[in-house]
Amino acid sequence: MSASPFEVEGRTILITGGAGLLGRAYARALARAGANVAIADIDLAAAEQAAQALDTRRVCALPLDVTEPSSVSAAISETVGRFGAIDGLVNNAASDPKFDPSHAGAHTAPFESFPLELWNRELAVNLTGSFLCAQSAGRVMRDRGRGTIVNISSIYGLVGPDQRLYEEAGGGPRKTKPVTYSVSKSAVIGLTRYLAAYWAGTGIRVNTLVLGGVENGHDPGFLERYGSRNPLGRMAQADEYCGALMFLLSDASSYMTGADLIVDGGWTAW
Repeated sequence: MSASPFEVEGRTILITGGAGLLGRAYARALARAGANVAIADIDLAAAEQAAQALDTRRVCALPLDVTEPSSVSAAISETVGRFGAIDGLVNNAASDPKFDPSHAGAHTAPFESFPLELWNRELAVNLTGSFLCAQSAGRVMRDRGRGTIVNISSIYGLVGPDQRLYEEAGGGPRKTKPVTYSVSKSAVIGLTRYLAAYWAGTGIRVNTLVLGGVENGHDPGFLERYGSRNPLGRMAQADEYCGALMFLLSDASSYMTGADLIVDGGWTAW
């Protein structure tokens, strides 16, 4: 164990969906703490941009489609080839269309007519992607006798969405948080528990980081509705989840596996 159990210096961490809002925040925090970071994303140009903003001696960008086994295997192999090992995997990639003009119409399909094609596509990213990445990284970790996997879930994996948050004044088609997000994020928690039990005694730990909402250009009305539903009265800033993630990736959480660490501003306390 290191001098400080919270240290991640010298460890190699692969972050899926690493070019996204939270992925970039995780990468920054880990790189500043001295970890080697592989920013893996289906958008390689965005991953490269995120990597170039950090210490490129410790950070690399990789192409990764989490729904394709060959792409997953290649990303794991390239991470090991570059840094010599993989100590941690953050299953962060997710399909979650935002409530902004660029995703107009993405939230108006009612459950009663929700398209099967959309169901399959979003579960492929949010759930099958975590399965494939854990499977591939787990092979390497098992051979080494150690490793840590953090699956990223959501409060909507624990409780149903409050659909009133997404209703807007003035009418129009009713917007809803889609069924795929809740189901997949709930299933990720189940995957964590299965893997923690399956890899018992191997040196591999698997935990879930359960997150609340993150502020990212939301309209004032939504921010007000969200805040009224939350004991801390606001959404999170992206960097407010980094401490919890680093805890789970470090030896400070050495007696944790199969657990859910909830960081939600108190949302699930009410």
